[in-house]
Amino acid sequence: MCNLYSQTRNTEAIRNLFKVSGNRAVVFAPMAAILPAGHAPVVRLAEDGERELVKMSWGFVHSQPGRTPRRITTARDDEIMTDFWRQSFEQKRCLVPATSFCEPNSERPTGARATWHWYALAGDGPRQPFAFAGIWQRHRGPIQKGGPPVVLEVYSFMTTAPNYASINRERSPVLLTTEAEREIWLLGSPGEARALIRPIDGDRLRIVQAGPRKGDLLGATR
Repeated sequence: MCNLYSQTRNTEAIRNLFKVSGNRAVVFAPMAAILPAGHAPVVRLAEDGERELVKMSWGFVHSQPGRTPRRITTARDDEIMTDFWRQSFEQKRCLVPATSFCEPNSERPTGARATWHWYALAGDGPRQPFAFAGIWQRHRGPIQKGGPPVVLEVYSFMTTAPNYASINRERSPVLLTTEAEREIWLLGSPGEARALIRPIDGDRLRIVQAGPRKGDLLGATR
């Protein structure tokens, strides 16, 4: 479920939408395809309580003794209070800017016949930006089998049961589409934030692209 998404707006557009001051925003290029372990923009609260736009690596790191650490890109709503996720959900929620996300059809995602369906918010014109309901943490340890320990800021985002015509009918990402929702996710209590973990209405999404390409053909927009 949703191991591929895009963020095709420029730094200024995202900074303005998510209310981040210019001196607190990293500069980044629009990204037509964001994959696990890739670095992408994330909005979080700084230590002084102000919003900042930073780049993090997609996927929490799950250590496996004697094996390569596994990257976990999404957090299930029915597992968020387990030890692996709980502290980040309660203390380190963030917003993950996006303009579309992708799901494969019922074929194996790595198969030659797989078709990738790109979802965006319903409406005319270019894809409208939104936020995934994210969480983050600071990983300290190896990210490769036998590799040296590193310090790496990583993020994941919430999933829940889908209620739209999902192609693979598994999980749906939690989308935050209004400033009020984004404010609650960043500043609200865990209980208030948990109330936002729900599927988006099916009529609020549209399929904007379908095919074998693992990238949003829209490319960069204003």
